[in-house]
Amino acid sequence: MTLPDLTQFRLEMQDNGLVHLVFDCPGKSMNVFSNKAIHELGAFAEWLHKADVRGVVLRSGKPTGFCAGADLTELGVAYDMIVAAPQADRFDIAFNHFFPLSHAIRRMETAGKPIAAAIAGVALGGGCELSLGAHYRVATDSKRAMLGLPECAVGLLPGAGGTQRMPRLVGVDLGLEVLLLGRNLQGTDALDAGLINEIVAEGEEVAAAERWLLSPDARAVQPWDREGAVPPTHADYAEAIARHRTRELARMLGHEPAPIAILDCVELGLMQPIDGAIRAEMSVFAHLIQRREARNMIRTMFLGKQAYDKAARDGGPAQPVIAAADAIAQASAAALASCPDLASAGFGNGSADPVQSRVAARTWLEGQSVLVQALTGLAEACRTQAAALDEAGCLQLDHAVVRSGAVPAYLGGATGLADLIG
Repeated sequence: MTLPDLTQFRLEMQDNGLVHLVFDCPGKSMNVFSNKAIHELGAFAEWLHKADVRGVVLRSGKPTGFCAGADLTELGVAYDMIVAAPQADRFDIAFNHFFPLSHAIRRMETAGKPIAAAIAGVALGGGCELSLGAHYRVATDSKRAMLGLPECAVGLLPGAGGTQRMPRLVGVDLGLEVLLLGRNLQGTDALDAGLINEIVAEGEEVAAAERWLLSPDARAVQPWDREGAVPPTHADYAEAIARHRTRELARMLGHEPAPIAILDCVELGLMQPIDGAIRAEMSVFAHLIQRREARNMIRTMFLGKQAYDKAARDGGPAQPVIAAADAIAQASAAALASCPDLASAGFGNGSADPVQSRVAARTWLEGQSVLVQALTGLAEACRTQAAALDEAGCLQLDHAVVRSGAVPAYLGGATGLADLIG
């Protein structure tokens, strides 16, 4: 049958009846899931349902790794598109825009052909989720070969089945450490946890994947799809959810919405069959992506970090950026001294008594908090300092003030706070 037209991937047909799906984004040093790559994966999944192949090896064409996750620049564009739409349309727009990757992975794992992922280098975010859709995972013994779901660090959650497949494979507690704390698994830790099936020397991962696919053990069915598989009951994991939720609320009182959204995904999804679970996950994601905090954290912890790290490689941020960050740090310290409850909102990298600050924190999220008054001077300092910088300088500044604790990431650093408190 006709092969799908691919540019972000390529298909390599093998004489032994297998096909290699090679992720190899042109012009990039690392594979990322762009919109184009997502829709190509969907086209491959549909082709696979009808193809006469014995099995699939998922592998990377890059020496740098398997896949680093989503194209966060495109994510920012998608956020702007969603929030520009009428309120009543935003959920449907977000769900329909982001669900295709989850749907493609699900279609792949149910195509009736065994799939083995050969993982050399990082498999993070969407790259990890793609590998979780394989029926067998081989990783190298290299320190560069790791699997993880770091989306929480940029204010998001894994939206391609990661909140559902990870805890199903490794257990709820360890799964939540991966999802909430950014823990990456590799080597024997990943093997013992059940996240990977085999460890081999670097350079042998493709042969090992093929060996399993050609063996009598190869099965094109996931554990959650096996005959007689029954999802756990809520009582089976409620205590673990409650424990992690208590920790997250004590840490930031819900100011960062991503950890709570991740817990909601796991709590709502695990009791369902996987097809309902991934749709529950996307429902939570479609609400989360509309939040300002997610866009702010992408700016400060990804785009800003890129700009800051580039400046560091070139000799360090320019003096105007350093001076601006110092001025904002002083203004932040003054605001915190006048209103210690700001610590419970993430200022100063501190934490206040969660019981004493609970009401103030909740109203802060609604934009009604008296904490805003304490931040007026800090917001003005942010506005003044950012006005003297170009966009690259503002990105560096936003990341610098987050690093120092002067302004939390979920508020968007200096420019985000200045915009919020006009």
